Order: sequence, then structure tokens, then C-alpha cells
Amino acid sequence: MFGIPGKSAVTLTPAAQRQIARLMARDGHMGLRIGIKKGGCAGMEYTMEYATEINPMDETVELGGARVMIAPMAQMFLFGTEIDYQTSLLESGFKFRNPNVADSCGCGESIKFKDADELASQAPAD
Repeated sequence: MFGIPGKSAVTLTPAAQRQIARLMARDGHMGLRIGIKKGGCAGMEYTMEYATEINPMDETVELGGARVMIAPMAQMFLFGTEIDYQTSLLESGFKFRNPNVADSCGCGESIKFKDADELASQAPAD
């Protein structure tokens, strides 16, 4: 929907690919649906949920046996994002490296996106 032909909307690190493929195989899900919603101290939050079907309006990315679907309203905010899966002594989870984020809260759970004018000024020229 908001993509560039020949360029994936998001990329998945090998660790994220393995974890998503494991989650899909464990319960027979079609993949993970990624979105955004209003909330948190910075204004927006990422959402992830199991997908039992593929919505034709979703942007679907398949890499290394993993499938993620990007909800239509989130596509323009997530374009260019790298999704990783990290494990540490205290926690494990998906991490989003999103070039469209202007700010985030201290806990890292909430984000604020760049405004449309700023994004347009950073877009590559034709």
C-alpha cells in the first residue's frame, strides 16, 4: 500500500525470523500482525498479535520461514523498520529500529513519530 516496488516494508533479523517461525509453528498461526495504537507517555505504541488469517489489505513480509502482516493504518509508520529479537538476562522480546520515530519514552514502550513535513523532507529525490 505504502511500499516501494522491490523493497520490503520491514526487515527481519535472523533472530526475529527464527522466533516468529517458532511462534507460527507452535500454535499453527499464519504469522504475526504488527500495528500501532495510541497510548503510552510518548503517544503511540507498537502492537503484535497472532494472525489466524491474512487480511488482503495487510502488507505481508515473508523471510526465513517467518511471516509478518502490517495492518493498513500502520504501514506508513513502519516502512523501513528493522525488527529484531533480543534475549538478555532480564528480558527477551522484539525490538523495533524504526527510522520514522522522532522520540521514545524512557522505558522504550512508547514512541512518537516524525511529522509529515519532516518525513517528506527526508524522502529521497526522484
